[in-house]
Amino acid sequence: MKIVTWNINGVKARIEVLTTWLQESDPDIVCLQEIKSVDESFPRFELEALGYHVETHGQKGFNGVAILSKKTPDEVTRGLPGDDADEQARFIEAVFSTEKGAVRVASLYLPNGNPIDTAKFPYKLGWMARLERWAEDRLTLEEPLILAGDYNVIPEAIDAKIPEAWVNDALFQPETRQAFRRLENLGFTDAVRSVTEDGGTYTFWDYQAGAWQKNNGIRIDHFMLSPEAANLLESASIEKHVRAWEKPSDHVPVAITIA
Repeated sequence: MKIVTWNINGVKARIEVLTTWLQESDPDIVCLQEIKSVDESFPRFELEALGYHVETHGQKGFNGVAILSKKTPDEVTRGLPGDDADEQARFIEAVFSTEKGAVRVASLYLPNGNPIDTAKFPYKLGWMARLERWAEDRLTLEEPLILAGDYNVIPEAIDAKIPEAWVNDALFQPETRQAFRRLENLGFTDAVRSVTEDGGTYTFWDYQAGAWQKNNGIRIDHFMLSPEAANLLESASIEKHVRAWEKPSDHVPVAITIA
């Protein structure tokens, strides 16, 4: 089973890129972030024509997440628990039946948190704390659990071409990185880092200042796997070439295959 996470940065603006990529990459499940679309106007027909079931948790103009899948999920949950006042569409989870049992997949779009001297940074840390509590609860099910998405976290210096450029950014703050490590310490495996320790392993390049041409990137899109999912991991890769396409997202697809 091939599962991919991708911050599409506006699904309607990039529907041709998405459909072309789906035909090339042929994933079984796709977790999308930053769809920037309400559920009613999501371009589902183009994706259903390619054989994908579509589940969305959208919001007008920004945020929004979706899960595309060749199989229809058994159940779908929208929104991260823990704050009834939070109206931002950043989380969707789905459960899929397979011949070897259930697989639970979440598509998440973690808050950016900038500027750090505003309410946006505490919101980011609060959201990460809620994710940690939710994940700890889900781990008790002892099933393959895959947390896929744009975490807006640079875990280590190796995950940035120029780490010193990010020291005042919410993505690289000590509190942000500590929250990510707490998630790991629950027992999750960072899929990409489990297969490579190479520098230059990035998933995002800014549109500005020739970042793509200079390979001035960062790694902020992650697959976090429960022990049961990590035991099934066969490969993890970054489909970097998509960033060079016309009208690209500033993120690229990250893929895993599980047995």
